[in-house]
Amino acid sequence: MRRKMGVLSNKVDPQNLNPGDHIYSWRQAYIYAHHAGIYVGDGMVIHFTRGADQEIGTVTVLDRLLFSLPPSHPTDISCRRCGSDRTRKDGVISSCLDCFLSGGELYLFEYGVSSAFFLAKARGGTCTLATSDPTEQVLCRALFLLENGFGGYHVFKNNCEDFAIYCKTGLLVFTNMSVGRSGQAASCFAAASALVSSPLRFMTTGIGGLSLVGCGMYCVSRLVSDIGVRRDVTKVPVEKLVASLDSPAKITEMAKLD
Repeated sequence: MRRKMGVLSNKVDPQNLNPGDHIYSWRQAYIYAHHAGIYVGDGMVIHFTRGADQEIGTVTVLDRLLFSLPPSHPTDISCRRCGSDRTRKDGVISSCLDCFLSGGELYLFEYGVSSAFFLAKARGGTCTLATSDPTEQVLCRALFLLENGFGGYHVFKNNCEDFAIYCKTGLLVFTNMSVGRSGQAASCFAAASALVSSPLRFMTTGIGGLSLVGCGMYCVSRLVSDIGVRRDVTKVPVEKLVASLDSPAKITEMAKLD
């Protein structure tokens, strides 16, 4: 049975976690550097990272502005429990919950929410309309990707949230859009769209009218970008995904054929 989280917060006690849960932790004053992974039980998490605690990967000034909090142990010492050494590890890795959180709070990502609940969560990267697959499939994907990788890290198209959503749903975006499965990335694009793309802004006067139009555009953009609503997604077996990671074009063609 799906656990119900509040509209205001998805915070969860570690003792209430179940294997297969998609968990996350905000970083750096709740800005974009948002960390997501799959809880596999026994206090361990499988997650996708750029390494060295940097989860942006734009190769721009954003890498210096949007960064994760320091790890809970010195960077030159491996964790005694999981052996995690964040100065060298990247890609899909397994860490203990303490290393994953790095002193941050623990939150549970929700699946199968209603449109109204989704829109009530003004911040992206917390829930989706898409439904989760059974726990066994989720864990199988996460463990397979731990052994075989998830491709190169990209802040908008292939980030830690994309990894967790794929493990939970098996869904793959097969178009060359600028945003992948990540609700956090979609929110960034939705905010930009609300600010500069709406022709309706010229038909309103005053701050109140502009705010209303901007809010409406933001909500619509977020909703249509959600993985549970988009038409450009399909289920792709994890074995096929890994076999095609070296060729983005091959992934797109494979997804279209499935």
